[in-house]
Amino acid sequence: MTPTAATAPTAPTAPSVDGVTNAAVARARTGGPDDDVPKIVEHIMGWVLVVVLAMLVTQAGLL
Repeated sequence: MTPTAATAPTAPTAPSVDGVTNAAVARARTGGPDDDVPKIVEHIMGWVLVVVLAMLVTQAGLL
């Protein structure tokens, strides 16, 4: 028996970006820092967080 035109149509695929579908790219964001912020700002804020945490630990007498 040969297939006929009455078979179920295939689902359309999403356009790809470098081999990754747009749907996968859209789901890839996890709420991290935006890409438009300079790296130096992220780096400085990370060190500020480390210093503040160290101050809290020493003030609480945990170290």
